[in-house]
Amino acid sequence: MMDCTDRHYRYLARLISRRALLYTEMLTTGAVIFGDAEKLLGFHPAEHPVVLQVGGSDPAAMARSARIAESWDYDEININVGCPSGRVQAGAFGACLMKHPELVADCVRAMRDAAALPVTVKHRIGVDEQDSFDALRRFVEVVARAGCDTFIIHARKALLRGLSPKQNRDVPPLNYRVVHDIKRAFPELTVVINGGFEDIESACEQLPGVDGVMLGRAAYANPFLLAGVDGLFYGAAARPVTRLQVLDEYMEYCAAQLRMGVPLTRLTRHIVGLFQGCRGARAWRRCLSEEARGPGAGLEVIEHAVARVAAPAA
Repeated sequence: MMDCTDRHYRYLARLISRRALLYTEMLTTGAVIFGDAEKLLGFHPAEHPVVLQVGGSDPAAMARSARIAESWDYDEININVGCPSGRVQAGAFGACLMKHPELVADCVRAMRDAAALPVTVKHRIGVDEQDSFDALRRFVEVVARAGCDTFIIHARKALLRGLSPKQNRDVPPLNYRVVHDIKRAFPELTVVINGGFEDIESACEQLPGVDGVMLGRAAYANPFLLAGVDGLFYGAAARPVTRLQVLDEYMEYCAAQLRMGVPLTRLTRHIVGLFQGCRGARAWRRCLSEEARGPGAGLEVIEHAVARVAAPAA
């Protein structure tokens, strides 16, 4: 979800769901430790609960990242052991770490010793030729012994050679059963399933067998599907909000961000899918895409775009 779940998208998501656990983009330990802290780590207080996702394999650097996450008031820190990109592999982290559960465990221990934040791990069901259930069970067992009690499992294996990151999201077949089997093998752990869910209803169907569901690209392409999260997953009263109400609140946020010099395109790209499935959605997308890039573009672009959307469909 690089370039997707930044602070602006997360603020939008929080306007739609009060309870969903939000994740940052994956940041390397180098970025966390040496990068522009405000730009990379800053977030609006309304985003809570929010998780910092990090990529790395050096226990000392991971520990330092955990201390920084705690100082920025994140609610949790997550180790990415699922990303299959070549750049991530070159840095010796991401999905290739599934072949080294002891190293992941060392990172978990170091992070837990360094900060009071919960440390969780996101990973695949397998990687390359290491795709047996026994290998997956051993990975979870080794990492859990280090103090990790929450595993977010993408129900596809990763193929590090021959497939692009995009293909790794679609080509390896989904196997939800394996994730459910891990939950049965480790009932004391929190197991969250990820991969392939296009709507809230199909995600909710997983709950009898796991503890939670992670949504990624579906929630980005169609942010308003998060409107069903609070009621279906948390038993909380769903916020009676419409797309237009969300947009009104987001525009107030945009106004403040524009005054701080944030380009309009950084804000509008997250709402391109807000009216997905509604009458006028295509005109909405086209207007935002074409007009937000203009010199001096401001909130009038959003106002012009929303005029293209039929109010009854909001």
